[in-house]
Parts: sequence; structure tokens; C-alpha cells
Amino acid sequence: MTQTAGQDKVRWGIMGTGWIASQFAKDLAHAGNAVKAAVGSRTAGSAEKFAAEYGFERAYASYDELLRDPEVDIIYVATPHPVHKENVMACLEAGKAVLCEKPFTMNSRQLEPLVETARERKLFLMEGMWTRFLPPIVQARAWIAEGRIGEVRMVQADFGFRIGWEPEGRLLNPDLGGGALLDAGVYPISFASMIFGEQPQHVWSTAHIGETGVDEQFSILLSYSEGRSASLNGAIRLNLNNEAVIYGTEGRIRLPFFLAGKEAYLHVNGQEEPEKFVDDRACLGYAFEAEEAGRCILQGRTESNTMKLDESLEIMKLMDTVRRQWGLRYRSE
Repeated sequence: MTQTAGQDKVRWGIMGTGWIASQFAKDLAHAGNAVKAAVGSRTAGSAEKFAAEYGFERAYASYDELLRDPEVDIIYVATPHPVHKENVMACLEAGKAVLCEKPFTMNSRQLEPLVETARERKLFLMEGMWTRFLPPIVQARAWIAEGRIGEVRMVQADFGFRIGWEPEGRLLNPDLGGGALLDAGVYPISFASMIFGEQPQHVWSTAHIGETGVDEQFSILLSYSEGRSASLNGAIRLNLNNEAVIYGTEGRIRLPFFLAGKEAYLHVNGQEEPEKFVDDRACLGYAFEAEEAGRCILQGRTESNTMKLDESLEIMKLMDTVRRQWGLRYRSE
């Protein structure tokens, strides 16, 4: 860790300059404990353009140069997920804390050594499941904790969109880790894990494997202890309603566009009108996970209580199980 005594801000580096890196970089301006220190890319031109556009102090033409910067505390890994294991391990071996964009890795076997290394070196590591830190999600969890909907019995969550036919594009190309599950499915799966606070006892699933050999849509049914259940759907060639509903014995909570939305609705049994929560955030929403990572580092914590490493590992194991049910395996594995 390269922090100095009394430091009250965390110095960020970004690995990669693609779309998700730009979204995160925009939001760092809204994270009160963040400093935009450096960006690393595979080319000088890309790094310099990104640094100039988003206000980073330094630009590096390689990831290795970024890792050697002593004034970078934490690195946001924004590279494609087939290389997450390699990139995150390089960060950890360089002594850097890491926030890694979802999905964490391709499978649980790749994630296990990263978790082990972070714990051995006492370095902060977290999966970038940014939705957990959004105000509507935080409010929904508060309503549940207060008992407003009674005992939670069922969760429904969908995330799907229709992309154009681009067989070589990231989402349809198996060599790039394409498919609905890893890109879209991790959101509803992680959401169910967050709500129930445990992993399912039984897993049933089905998927449509398209021409390129990746899953274009899927449905998953999970059963938990005491008869609780989750119904989850995802797609990359099909528009879904993209909302989540949490059903309890005394009411329900509805989250329109749950993974990035700004509203939450509490429907209590016997009440005609729902209670509405509206988030007036100015940022996209990535700032909240950045602030959480910063808080953890400044407080000397190596994990976030909101997105623990053991839970990320269990979620990845669940996705491994689902893909085995479909017979879907990537060549890079």
C-alpha cells in the first residue's frame, strides 16, 4: 500500500480505456474521497486521450508502467473479463488494491487464487457490482431490515437487451467471453444473493445457445431454505422489462430498471398507494462503489461488508453450475 500517513483521499489508477472505463472515470469526479491519478492503456495515444478527456494526472502506454506508479493506491480493472485474472493478479503482485469490473473472472477457478493472494498480501479487493451501492437498492434493503414487507419469500429479477447481429463483437464472440450470463446475468444473480444473504440449495436453468455458441438468453430458478425462491432471466438478443420485485409476507418492493434505476416503490399490504423513493443523484452511480472502496482503504479494511469476496466467489460458482447445465464452456478456460 502506497498511502501516506494522514491521507484522506485515495489515488485511483484505471487499467483500460474502453466504454466501461470512461463511465467509471466520469463518476470519479463525484466520489468525495477519490483522486484521478493515472490511466494505463496498451498505447500511448489511447492513454493520453483518456487522461486529457477525464482529468487524470498521468497517462501510461502500458499496464506495467501504471503498476509501477508509487502514487497509485487502487486500480480499477476495466479490461475484458477473459483477462481479468491476469490483470488483477498483476495489480495484487504490484501491491495495489483492486476494484475489478464484473464479472470478476470467467469462472470460480480463476477467482480463487485472486482472493487468496489479496488475503495473503492484506490488500483490498472487490468485485465492481456497482448496483449494490445505489441509493434505491440501499433503501430497499433498509425497508426489508425494518420489516416493512415482512418475511421475504420470493425474488424476481430480469435484465435483457437486444443487440444487433455482430458475431465478432464482444457479446456474441465466445473467445471474448460472450453470452448473456456473464454480461447480463450476473446482475440478477447477485441481486438474489444480496436479498437472501445465502446461496441456493437447488438450481434449475435453461438457455438458448445461439449460432456463435454463446447463450443468447436464459432462465434460472433458485430454491433456498424454507421454501424461498428466485426467478431470474437474462438476454442479449431480447428486450426484457429489466426490473426486480421482492415479495414478502406483508408487501413487496419494486425496483424499475433495478441495476441502474433511480426509483424504488414500497407496496405494503392494505395500503392503496405505494411509498416512493426517488434518488436525485447527479452521477451515473459508479461513484458510490468508488467511495466504498476508498472508505475501506482509508480505514485499513481489505474487504467491503456490502460485497464480500466469499460471496463473489459463491456467485461465480453458481454461474459455473448453470453453464455446466447448458454444456457451455469457453476455449479460454
